[in-house]
Amino acid sequence: MEHTVETKHSFAAIVAIWVSLISNILLTILKISVGALFNSPVLLADGFHNAADVVASLAALTSMRISKRPADEDHPWGHGKAEVIGSGIVAIILAGAAIYIAYEAVVTLFEEPLKASYIALITAIISLVWKQALYMYTIKIGKKENSKGLIATAYDHLADVYASGAAVIGIGLALVGDAMDKPFLSYGDPIAGFIVALLVLKLAIEMGRESLDVLMEKSVAPERLLQFEEVIRQFEEVRRIDRLRAREHGHYVLVDLRIAIPASLSIQEGHDLSSSIRNAIMEAYPDVDEVLIHLNPWYEEANFEMK
Repeated sequence: MEHTVETKHSFAAIVAIWVSLISNILLTILKISVGALFNSPVLLADGFHNAADVVASLAALTSMRISKRPADEDHPWGHGKAEVIGSGIVAIILAGAAIYIAYEAVVTLFEEPLKASYIALITAIISLVWKQALYMYTIKIGKKENSKGLIATAYDHLADVYASGAAVIGIGLALVGDAMDKPFLSYGDPIAGFIVALLVLKLAIEMGRESLDVLMEKSVAPERLLQFEEVIRQFEEVRRIDRLRAREHGHYVLVDLRIAIPASLSIQEGHDLSSSIRNAIMEAYPDVDEVLIHLNPWYEEANFEMK
């Protein structure tokens, strides 16, 4: 059974990352332009945050293209970890954006509040709705394709939803403050921005930790190992599972298996059994790209004496 990395990313996943990239470019131009023209610090900060998202989308797109390459002599296990590296880059960018937003929010608290603009509010609302739609779109495809890069991009969109929500609240409070002659309400803008910065930083830390886990060859969840074990035990020739390990390699999984089979089986029979087990696992779980199987001899008499 031929099973290569090259088939892992569908056309839908590539389209999703391009939609994210183009959307981030358009939103960056919109937010920075309106923020500068109408003196909206929170919208300007959100615009620079979006500029960082452009870099993040480019990193995700590049890593996805690299991860599609099949295994070669220098990379016999494929290029799947390129996506994990891309996800880590997105996490770093998000953390930097969070620190920047927090800094701008603290600085604004010590400045004279500026007059709010309805155009800035409308821009923030457009960003909020647009980013929420992008998040729902990319997370759905990312999970379906098991694409680390696309899932990271989706969480980046989610962070933008928080940031845009803070902008809507902050600008809205400022407008209410202007209408009711309550200047202190304008400080709702930087306070909301600081809270959002903490939420974005939390997302970045979670994404970074997940990327490090994959790079450090962390095992898949115990539940997944049990799923693989159920498939293996369907073969009556398998007398014992001596070792079962699996790890993520980007958007696909590598499985390492040691099993004991009757010593009386021929080399050909052992080979055929290994192929059948490998195919069964990969057919049941399409995200598995390789199953390495080592066979140990099983002697019925020796096992009986041990008991």
